[in-house]
Amino acid sequence: MLVTGATGFIGRALCSALKERGQVFTALGRRPERAKAALPGVKDVWRWRPKMEPAPLTALQGAGAVVHLAGESVAGRWNAHKKRAIRDSRVSGTRYLVEAIGEAKSKPGVLICASAVGYYGNRGEEELTEEAAAGKDFLAEVCQAWETEARRAEEFGVRVVMLRSGIVLGLGGGALTQMLRPFKLGLGGPLGNGNQWMPWVHVEDVVGVILHAIEHASVSGPINVAAPTPVRNREFTKTLAQVLHRPAFLPAPAFGLKILLGEFADVLLASQRVLPKRIQELGYSFRYPALEGALRATLA
Repeated sequence: MLVTGATGFIGRALCSALKERGQVFTALGRRPERAKAALPGVKDVWRWRPKMEPAPLTALQGAGAVVHLAGESVAGRWNAHKKRAIRDSRVSGTRYLVEAIGEAKSKPGVLICASAVGYYGNRGEEELTEEAAAGKDFLAEVCQAWETEARRAEEFGVRVVMLRSGIVLGLGGGALTQMLRPFKLGLGGPLGNGNQWMPWVHVEDVVGVILHAIEHASVSGPINVAAPTPVRNREFTKTLAQVLHRPAFLPAPAFGLKILLGEFADVLLASQRVLPKRIQELGYSFRYPALEGALRATLA
């Protein structure tokens, strides 16, 4: 198996699971030496600059599956440079990876490509399964272009799975790590009015869905990777505060978020009631279907 973005939050969790299973895996990265040190059990790491060049063909030889997780973080204040990095790292990087797959003599059986619930945009109370239409904002357009590039691998006989992930909960990275400090100081609270739906998922379930998709040929196309119980932001805030035994009564007003984060604030305030319809129909059972259990397991 070949993994891109292996040293990222989800990549490290996936590689750790592969090591525990005794599975052989390799990786692509911009700094191979650093990646090898960070990934116990990795067989090889090949240098790859995803925004600049096709993936090395030698890395694809013998790779039965490719899991593509590389991409610029969307967190932080958005400006023209940041938005270009977000788009290029996903769209151009996936294009270069698929070009290499097309040229490889031995092609993988499946390409599993990261995407995001940002595909749907801000949708209020609407229940969003994989059949829902795409949104029209910046992140939705990036996700559409990203998935389009991934699906080109189908032209080479490769099964393609796109993971539309929600907010991933776990330690060592992701949104929860950024939330913990203000909450532990008693400074946590809802974002805006707190009415927006938050599609969340535990990192172990993200890894579980990836492994399920590798092992089951019936899994293809877009897959919502979100727990079956989305919650509103105010409920998420209340539950996290209870687990931490801290108060949570200081809301972050929408206008303040927009001043601080610019256009990225719209992502935090967007409402996305995402449901994992297809992956449940295809036999995956979530290890952490409820928020409180997921938070307690993470913060134990």
